[in-house]
Amino acid sequence: MSLTDKAISRIRELIRSGALSAGARLPPEPQLAAQLGLSRNLMREAVKALVVARVLEIRRGDGTYVTSLEPGVLLEGVGSAVELLRGETLLELTEVRRLFEPVATALAATRISGHELNDVRRHLAAMRTARDDAEQLNMHDTAFHHAVIAATGNQTLVSLLGGISGRTVRARVWRGMVDDDAADRTLAEHEAIYEALAAGDGALAQAAALVHVSTTEKWLRRHLAGDDEEPDHEPEAEVEPDHEPQPRPEREPAVPAD
Repeated sequence: MSLTDKAISRIRELIRSGALSAGARLPPEPQLAAQLGLSRNLMREAVKALVVARVLEIRRGDGTYVTSLEPGVLLEGVGSAVELLRGETLLELTEVRRLFEPVATALAATRISGHELNDVRRHLAAMRTARDDAEQLNMHDTAFHHAVIAATGNQTLVSLLGGISGRTVRARVWRGMVDDDAADRTLAEHEAIYEALAAGDGALAQAAALVHVSTTEKWLRRHLAGDDEEPDHEPEAEVEPDHEPQPRPEREPAVPAD
């Protein structure tokens, strides 16, 4: 470990041990540096790193404080990190979402209140209204899922899935622009999730969410493989010179579902 890492660890240990609780003000820099046996320069570097990590916050003119240490604060950086993922690593992320989100949706079905269900329904109605606007549709799509996971009452789960799902929004928007059936399919899948929640059926809610997340993952796999679009036409078949080629039946375009 570098000296800065050691300084960070010592401050974190004060927090883990309860010597510094959530919301507590840190002692003045000289005092804390002496207490931990650190130079003031090392102390400053450690504090800066912990501010970036949302463990500490600097209040100008007041001092340095431990944050609330709530999941929404500490895990906020997950979304920023996820935004940098590419290629196969992004695919791994969708697999993580497939593992977590259906189970979370099942839990929400057993805990959701009338007010929370109304919130989910409101976002579903907004999705119907925005069906021809890919950007708006996906904005409400994200809000729909956030409302569902929030109904679990588990803030750690809300923060984790919020960070994981954020990156997929761009993919959904892109697909909504090239796939005319994406809106219809997306709405049908969200309707199924809502109906399961309204029925309080955890198993059905889990199944509906699994279908929804799995179809998104399937599309992403094809997209990363460079096979997200079917060719416009099949190769011309060889025919005898004296015969007219028979017209081929029209093919349904292959469209991934969200």
